[in-house]
Amino acid sequence: MPLKGELRDFSTTQLLNLINLAGKTGTLTIFQAKKTGIMEEVNGKKRERIEVGPEKAKVSFKTGKLIFAAMNGQEGNLVAVLNKAGKLTDDQARIIRERAKNTNDKALALLLINANYVSQNDVITSVQQYILDVVYSLMSWAEEPFRFDDDILPEKDRIQVPIDLENVIIEGSRRIKEIEELNQHLPNLDMALRFPENAKEKFKGVHLSVEEWRVVSFINPKYSIRQIAKANNMSEIEIRRVVYGLEQAGLVELVKPPGMVDPNAANRARKPAAKPQPQVQKVVVSRLIDKIRSI
Repeated sequence: MPLKGELRDFSTTQLLNLINLAGKTGTLTIFQAKKTGIMEEVNGKKRERIEVGPEKAKVSFKTGKLIFAAMNGQEGNLVAVLNKAGKLTDDQARIIRERAKNTNDKALALLLINANYVSQNDVITSVQQYILDVVYSLMSWAEEPFRFDDDILPEKDRIQVPIDLENVIIEGSRRIKEIEELNQHLPNLDMALRFPENAKEKFKGVHLSVEEWRVVSFINPKYSIRQIAKANNMSEIEIRRVVYGLEQAGLVELVKPPGMVDPNAANRARKPAAKPQPQVQKVVVSRLIDKIRSI
């Protein structure tokens, strides 16, 4: 029988610890939390009941080791992973996708290695980094429903890289604090980016990473940060980290995209106007004055 629960009762870190200590084999599936508007009491505290929504992520383990992870909405195939890691250019990735549509990841890896596109180490490190990025992202989730199914593993044609969970848990805990700071600095991914007036001078002599250059290539007040992340197959944490670095270096500025509604303005519009205070008639005032004088 699968283990079911919610991350607000049993955190991702606790789940990883349990899987590690018990040497579990199976797949952890995390779902979107659908709010119901129904309040319930749990352990003496009231909270809103949630239901299981669409799948958000899958993470697989073999005898307590992390071997696979995938995030819904992100391309997790080998070409996308190598492209994201900078091991394949955008043109190379496009050509390989067209020519190897029906080739699974393991077979494709052999073809790319034999054709000297990438090395075996490139494949292993890129897949490993992608898996870790997914797990570090979901470690910040705090309420989603989950289910752990014993002995359920990904398809054999997917590349699996065993990773010890001890270091993942330690590094993930450190990143949670970083994520909290990034969320505070950039809470709204619907904001857009633009270059400052003296952008050319500021970019002189600056060495950017592959991910930073990709984000920079999409900077336009028409595009939200969320859209830029999707175009570059990046998670919310990854895009926040890149934008924060670019902003701190003075290379970009945050702006509202065209048509963005000010939430505060909407609240002000919903707020009822103050009722005018009723005016006291002069006759009543005169009577009160006369009453006071007669005392």
